[in-house]
Amino acid sequence: MRESLERLKGELDHLSPKTNWTKLRVDPLLVHARRLEQLLDSAKSTRLTKGVTMFHSDLVYLQENVRALERILKSERISARSRGGFKKDDSR
Repeated sequence: MRESLERLKGELDHLSPKTNWTKLRVDPLLVHARRLEQLLDSAKSTRLTKGVTMFHSDLVYLQENVRALERILKSERISARSRGGFKKDDSR
């Protein structure tokens, strides 16, 4: 999920959407995904019994958000074409 979010961040950064999806959704989701990775790495030596359900719900949450962001990216690409293209420079 983290890799998908990082890819989406890069692709959304190259468009000039009216809404800054990177700051609004992608960055907070990346922070969440990185924290989950850290927890999983630190918990590898311990048993995850009660926490498995919570991690699963977090993964489902991330998957749903990635799918929604993919739809937004598709829509933003269509909008960018109709507005005249992609961002000319990366200064935002």
